[in-house]
Amino acid sequence: MNLLAVESPSVHAHPSSETRLRQLAVIAVTRLTETITHFECADPAGGRLVSYEPGSHLIVTAGAVRNTYSLVGDGVNPLSYGISVLRREPGDPAASGGSAWLHDTLHVGSTVMVEGPRSLFAPRTTARRSLLVAGGIGVTPILSHARAAARWGRPAEVVYVYRTGHGAHVDDLRELADSGAITLFEAHNQTDAAALLRDRLAAQPMGTHAYACGPVSLLDTYLSLGQEAGWPAERLHSERFEVPPQQPGLPFTATIASTGARLEVPAGVSLLDALLEHGVPVANLCRRGVCGECRIPVRSGSIEHRDYVLSEQEKSAHTSMLCCVSRGDEIEVDL
Repeated sequence: MNLLAVESPSVHAHPSSETRLRQLAVIAVTRLTETITHFECADPAGGRLVSYEPGSHLIVTAGAVRNTYSLVGDGVNPLSYGISVLRREPGDPAASGGSAWLHDTLHVGSTVMVEGPRSLFAPRTTARRSLLVAGGIGVTPILSHARAAARWGRPAEVVYVYRTGHGAHVDDLRELADSGAITLFEAHNQTDAAALLRDRLAAQPMGTHAYACGPVSLLDTYLSLGQEAGWPAERLHSERFEVPPQQPGLPFTATIASTGARLEVPAGVSLLDALLEHGVPVANLCRRGVCGECRIPVRSGSIEHRDYVLSEQEKSAHTSMLCCVSRGDEIEVDL
């Protein structure tokens, strides 16, 4: 069950501040690789769109599903939004049907419903320098970070790992590198990627923050090598579009603070599903602990955090959880 945004009067008078569910026009469709297509969307009336932080994403209604796609621009006063989408075929564990729908349906002149932009992967304002790590289609938020760094004159290195012939946006990154805005390193297999990451993580000066997006194997290598090189966890940032399968977990009980209702959540059933089944509306999207849509406040209880969104500091506070994957014991949720 996916909950669409509820229509309500906007608190913003100007359309360039609108982030609710709305329609955009497709103004360009560009094939980047055999499996990746870039879509450029704009206000049908030609107006300016909402600015966004680097690393932000759009929620796109793609046929029967809603998916998140990273924006590739620098986020400053945009006249259009660009997303690049990897086509996933049926049978792919990460396939929802949305990417195939976008590839098969959208063309110049089409319209598409979007929400956002929303930010979960923004650069830290205190960072003196950025190390940006991309794997495959994970280049999209990294390109956004790189373009923002170039715009504001902030030092940045990019490590891009991709299979030869499948490097979406590699030309854009090379153009930034040729201009002197960033330093670019490329690798085409896991062995070379690990060696390159080990080298670049060790070479960064104090004050650098690292940001990575890509497949599970690359992110695991990045985090392991970062820890090995002595990086504190709060400087190793990551965004995941793939996650390993979760164990069913133990059954637990959750209480809804506003009504006192107690929900028995069996093993293998999420708290999100239990709340929805009980008639409690909770916004949700990915159901894998990576988008942050189903974050809910928690008053008390022990939480088993299993998401990839909350920081270690947020998890240790035990005041919120992503109810699509996280579990716990005698939890009281503030709903």
